[in-house]
Amino acid sequence: METKKTPKADLENKKRLFLQIGIAVALLGVLVAFEWKQYERPEFDLGTLDMEIIEEEEIPITRQEQPPPPPPPEPSTELIIVDDDVEIEEEFVIDVEATVFTEVQEFAPIIVEEEEVEEDVIFTVVEDQPGFPGGEEARIRFLQENLRYPQMAREAGIQGTVFVTFVVERDGSVTDVRVLRGIGGGCDEEAVRVVRNMPRWEPGRQRGQPVRVQFNMPIRFVLN
Repeated sequence: METKKTPKADLENKKRLFLQIGIAVALLGVLVAFEWKQYERPEFDLGTLDMEIIEEEEIPITRQEQPPPPPPPEPSTELIIVDDDVEIEEEFVIDVEATVFTEVQEFAPIIVEEEEVEEDVIFTVVEDQPGFPGGEEARIRFLQENLRYPQMAREAGIQGTVFVTFVVERDGSVTDVRVLRGIGGGCDEEAVRVVRNMPRWEPGRQRGQPVRVQFNMPIRFVLN
């Protein structure tokens, strides 16, 4: 029985193609061989490290000798002879032979004068603090009845606490009203106005005497 090849299995038709591929690969190999360059690698000599061992030198410990202290001076044995005729002034005389007829001086006790309180001094802490007439409840009622919420602060929704400071004089009057910390919107001016219109306070006292006292007061503005 005669075997037959299919046209796809016949390699005779592709012989020329394989030959051309082989010649191209050979030429490429020859070209690469001629163009190949090889560089000489320089050899680096790091040298040798010579280590010299130095022996530690022992330093002897020396102590500085201090000279001995000088001997104390010898006590002087020189005697000074004073004549008997030299008069010695006496600073005071003690009389031990007092009799009934000896005059005795009256004893005057030493009176320590109390320091006067200066009128211009402003105290912050005193023995008796100043107070609003009628007490704390009367002060709160006075503020509630006399404070007017400013229209500007009401429209802007401003609320908070205004801290006012003032001086309670010796006669109870209120002076030097100032704002320590305000909230604006006309509330600061309203707080100062109400404090200035307060009645006379009971003045503060130091050692029983009325004095000027610095007083701080918070005034709260709250929208209902």
